[in-house]
Amino acid sequence: MVERTANKERNFPKPEFTDSEAGALVFPSSTSRTYNYFKPAKLRATMYEDVTFDVQPDPERHLSQGWLYGFSKGPGGYPKDWTKLVSEDWHQFRDPNEEWEKTIFRNNAAVVRQVSLNLENAKRARAYDQWNATWIRFIERNLGAWMHVENGLALHVFTSAQRSAPTNMINNAMAVNAAHKLRFAQDLALFNLDLAESDIGFEGSIHKDVWKNDPLWQGVRENVERLTAIQDWGEALFATNIVFESLVGVLFRSNLMMQVSARNGDYITPTIVGTGENDYSRDLLYTRALFSMLTRDVVNGEQNKAVLNGWLAKWVPQSINAARQLQPIWSQPHEKVVTFDESFALSTASFAAVLDDLDLEIPQELKK
Repeated sequence: MVERTANKERNFPKPEFTDSEAGALVFPSSTSRTYNYFKPAKLRATMYEDVTFDVQPDPERHLSQGWLYGFSKGPGGYPKDWTKLVSEDWHQFRDPNEEWEKTIFRNNAAVVRQVSLNLENAKRARAYDQWNATWIRFIERNLGAWMHVENGLALHVFTSAQRSAPTNMINNAMAVNAAHKLRFAQDLALFNLDLAESDIGFEGSIHKDVWKNDPLWQGVRENVERLTAIQDWGEALFATNIVFESLVGVLFRSNLMMQVSARNGDYITPTIVGTGENDYSRDLLYTRALFSMLTRDVVNGEQNKAVLNGWLAKWVPQSINAARQLQPIWSQPHEKVVTFDESFALSTASFAAVLDDLDLEIPQELKK
């Protein structure tokens, strides 16, 4: 009788079941029927938070193995030392405007429709025929030059700086900021094209020479180009939205163009420039929310204030110089509704109010 040999145990790999790091962690909604990985700002998460929060992963929250990607000659992911500002938790920030994909398209589409209708109605009513030669020259040179400001800030400040922000909530708000600037620059370009195609003698290409060579605009041009060279994303946002926009942007758009256009027979320009000013109001809202969070940080608030005050000392003189070099254009329109000093006083008062809200020092230049 043949004796059976014992069955040999085959060496198959055996699965080992362990607690997955992410699955084992306790999140704010671990015991809730409505599950998410973050703590909502209010009682329930908004659609904005659901589609924006944690889209950009962070090793401090979910990636136990570190960043999944890196740069050939640098660190991985989104290093915090890309700005001198410090926060105990960058994920605290929420955009007060709650901008996400749907709102971006919806809001900008509404503005584009408004601008398109205004331009269409203006051509149909031959509204430009009522402009005097002095006002035509004023618009073709100065509003045309401002188109370069908006385009430069969009492409070379906000578009580049938003990539460096440490959370998707912050860089999403900055990307929307860039979209606002690009759309407004395009609105001004279309307006310029319409005027050039009319029969009022509007020179549609003169703005290029003004931006490059007109002494009145070289301070603004230098200020914008210096902003585009900033490496620290926090400094880029602060120097642009808090300093430059307050002292130069609002000064030109709101405290000049919005004031003098109607008195010079132009009811079209304010409707277009007003869209850009409304964009800035929204962009300033998220900017103030971010920097308020940083200056009121329990641990790092004083350090952040020192950094921001240093940036004020660096950028305020440049923006004031740029603003003052524009002063002669206040005397160019036939109807001089407002003086430069009045416009500048309004801008500096608003700027001082923003700094006070952020608990920052008022620069000496504004006290003179």
